[in-house]
Amino acid sequence: MEPTLRVETTVLPGHRIEIGAPQLAEGTKVEVIVVVPQERPAQAASALDFLDSLPPGPRAFKSWEQYESHLQEERDSWER
Repeated sequence: MEPTLRVETTVLPGHRIEIGAPQLAEGTKVEVIVVVPQERPAQAASALDFLDSLPPGPRAFKSWEQYESHLQEERDSWER
């Protein structure tokens, strides 16, 4: 396998790219491939951020208290 050197750099004024590779001997023939990374959309920082990003939709319960009451009724039915 051919040795590979990965170097990140910034395009300089005049649309120039400069790569410094002291491990390469002067006069060595090399092939340069330029890959421009695509911008990735910002990802949600947390599950709560993701949930907040969702459009509003129908909910089974109008309040947290109604939900807890329903859960308690379910738990109580298990003990019968």
